[in-house]
Amino acid sequence: MVPNDAIPNLRESKPQWLVADLRSDHAGETGAIWIYKGILLTTSEEVLKKFATDHLTTEQSHLEKIESFLDKKDRSVLIPLWKILGFLTGALPALIGPRAVFATISAVENFVVAHYQAQIQRLRNENIHPHISGVLQSCRDDEAQHEAEAASLISSQPSKLLRAWCRLVSVGSNAAVKLARMI
Repeated sequence: MVPNDAIPNLRESKPQWLVADLRSDHAGETGAIWIYKGILLTTSEEVLKKFATDHLTTEQSHLEKIESFLDKKDRSVLIPLWKILGFLTGALPALIGPRAVFATISAVENFVVAHYQAQIQRLRNENIHPHISGVLQSCRDDEAQHEAEAASLISSQPSKLLRAWCRLVSVGSNAAVKLARMI
């Protein structure tokens, strides 16, 4: 049996910056789930269905972990918006085809890896909440694997239009994080 003091209190007091970051993580993982749901609802390509199904399971696990750290009152009130935007971020490229999906996922995950890494680094620098840092590291590692997998599946250099779409996705991800930290 594990002593009670060895089990981290997941709801313990956190600095406001961490609550804001966890709110953005919660919003992001919610959006990620809906990216994969968007892919699954719009594609007939088996390779995309398998890719999305596998990644959806991981993102659902991430969301559950983030929810364990964040009181409901501290979650983003814009969850319906994150679901819609996530769905569109998955569905639109899925209508075009696998290369568009893989480029989109690579762009999203590239952003997410850096986002998680910044949080992990701050937690380590401040020497606080090692359990949260460990969970975020695990999520970051999964996202890095998703990015590498998606990048390896892009069959050729993306077109200018697809590169522009991926830049839009990255800019949108950055804006969503800023907004989710506040609301």
